Amino acid sequence: MSAPALVLIGLGEAGRAFAGRIAAAKRGFDRRDDPAMRDAFVENGVERAASNAAAVAGAPLILSLVTADQALAAAEETARSIAPGALFCDMNSVAPDTKRAAARAIEAASGRYVDVAVMAPVHPQRLAVPLLVSGPHGEAGAEALTSLGFNPRVVGARVGDASAIKMIRSVMVKGLEALSAECILAAHAAGVADEVVASLDASWREEPWATRFDYNLDRMMIHGLRRAAEMEEVVKTLDALGTGSPMTRGTVARQRAVGGLGRGAPAGLDAKITSIMGRAEAA
Repeated sequence: MSAPALVLIGLGEAGRAFAGRIAAAKRGFDRRDDPAMRDAFVENGVERAASNAAAVAGAPLILSLVTADQALAAAEETARSIAPGALFCDMNSVAPDTKRAAARAIEAASGRYVDVAVMAPVHPQRLAVPLLVSGPHGEAGAEALTSLGFNPRVVGARVGDASAIKMIRSVMVKGLEALSAECILAAHAAGVADEVVASLDASWREEPWATRFDYNLDRMMIHGLRRAAEMEEVVKTLDALGTGSPMTRGTVARQRAVGGLGRGAPAGLDAKITSIMGRAEAA
C-alpha cells in the first residue's frame, strides 16, 4: 500500500463532508466496519485501511476527525505508527488539556501536532468552514490545510489556543441551545408558549424566536449526544481556568437527555416539542 497525500482518521459527518471535496489521494480508517461505512469510503474516494497503523504508515498529513471521547485515544494510537515529521491535524472538539495530552503523544513519536478548531457546522460550507489553527507547527499546518482547499487562520503559537477559543465560545452557542429547550418546553407545559415567544420576539428582533427554538431543538435532537460529549470537554476547559462550570454542566445533561431520545427530529417546532415531551413522559 503506497503512502497517500492525506489520511483521515474517522469518516463520520465531518470526515465525509471534507473527503468528498478533496482531490488529493486519500486513505482512511474508521473503527466502524459495517456496509454503510464501507460505502462511505467508496463514495468519498477514500482508500479504506484495515487499521490505524496501516492508514498512517508513511503519510505526510493526517486529519483526526473522531468523536470527542475518542480524540485522545486516536492520537495515542496514531503516535505508534506516525512517520517522523508528519503533520497531525487534530480537528476534534475537545478541551485544551486534551489537545495538549494528544500533542505530547504525537510529538514524542517525532510527529508534528497541530491544534485545529472547526468553528461552524461542516454543512453546508464543507471545506469553506472557518478553521482556527494554533501550536508550534500552526503555520505549517495552515499551509497544508490551505493546499487541500480549507480556510484556516493561525491564532496562536501554543497548542490549546485554538481549542480554547472554540470551547469557551461553545459555552454560549451550545448553552443557548439547552436554555432554549428549557424555556420552550416549560412554556408549552404552562400553556403560555405563544406569549413567551411573542415576548422574546419583542425584545430580540434579529430572528423570530420560534425559528431559533426550532433550529436549536433540531440540533439537540440530532446531535445532542455528540454535543454532550463536546460540552464535557468545555467543563474541563472552564474548570482548568478556575472560573466554574455550573451552567455548562447543566448543558451537558440537557443535551444528553434530548439527544438520547433518538429517532431524529421531526419537521416543525410543535412536532419537536410533542416528540420530546412524549418520549420523556414514556421514559
